[in-house]
Amino acid sequence: MLKLLTVIGARPQIIKAAALTRTIQKWNSSHCLEDRIAEVLLHTGQHYDDNMSGSFFKELGIPEPDINLHVGSGTHGVQTARMIEGIESALMGQNFDGVVLYGDTNSTLAGAVAAAKLHIPVFHIEAGLRSFNMSMPEEQNRIVCDRLSSVLFAPTQTAVDNLQNEGIGQGSMRFSAGKKQKVVLSGDVMYDNSMYFSSVAEEKSNILQCLGIESKNFILATIHRDNNTDSRERLSSIFSALLSVAQKQQQPVVLPLHPRTRKMLPMNLSEELYKTIISSPLIKITEPAGFFDIMMLERHASLVMTDSGGVQKEAFFFETPCVILRPEIEWVEIVDAGAGIIADADYNKICSAADSLIGQKVHFPQLFGNAHAAENILNEINAYLDN
Repeated sequence: MLKLLTVIGARPQIIKAAALTRTIQKWNSSHCLEDRIAEVLLHTGQHYDDNMSGSFFKELGIPEPDINLHVGSGTHGVQTARMIEGIESALMGQNFDGVVLYGDTNSTLAGAVAAAKLHIPVFHIEAGLRSFNMSMPEEQNRIVCDRLSSVLFAPTQTAVDNLQNEGIGQGSMRFSAGKKQKVVLSGDVMYDNSMYFSSVAEEKSNILQCLGIESKNFILATIHRDNNTDSRERLSSIFSALLSVAQKQQQPVVLPLHPRTRKMLPMNLSEELYKTIISSPLIKITEPAGFFDIMMLERHASLVMTDSGGVQKEAFFFETPCVILRPEIEWVEIVDAGAGIIADADYNKICSAADSLIGQKVHFPQLFGNAHAAENILNEINAYLDN
């Protein structure tokens, strides 16, 4: 029996982990005991608000974590150090065959460092993404994790190309027992989930009715990145643009508000703009949305405006165009296809991008696999550890 430690710590990782957990359960139901895979779930506690983590376990049918480090917030160094210590302790306490990591958070970085130091294979899901902006903590995390990973699961051909351009997966790197580093074009586990859960969301979520909005007659906005929330100039520009777009299109903007954004709004918006935003009938501020609710909002919006890599990609899955509130993105395929426009925090660019996408015909090519990424990943992990 193989034993894997899956490390998660933030909302997107919980969602991504659901696809692999579901596939492991299916695998175990069709294999004898000695060929089964035991998955131990470790939650670092990077996001510890129930709306951001706990409710997702319930909605997605993921078992409660076997280990919870309860790390909480802190500076990058303090938070990551605590995670490395806790993950290392968990790995030393049990005999694990590999560690599964997702994305690019501090939890990902900590898991890669802890496992690599103990010579335990690292399997990085969502490998090869690059913004080419080394000032982003996410870019730093994903690059370190990719370098330390035994098998890198790239969701798109662009991600594969990025890794090849860096010399990763070309046979020069070897790990314990002489095993070579490997890059696999796996497809995207988020696409797996979106296809699997979309019909469930239609049944379980009543978010449209609760907010009094109609399909394709509202805009979804999410803002959470600290370079946006913590800058008076950028946050003011973004919220001024949201207000202008809502007024011009006469469509409400639904804004599930991240705790960081909620805290910074009264601090970084002028008193006049803040009062206008919170009193406008066209700006519908809500609590952070659960998985099924956000899926419904992404699927039924006329436009998504976001600084989230995950949300922009999910919007693409549901064929909803997107204005990207960042200077660069990892999912360049979305922009190349014309389904997303990078507007950064520029008021004029945001308004122009919204005008050019709402109500227009947009092409959504199949870029992220065939909704069987988790199966591909599990087969590759099993083959790697069996050799």
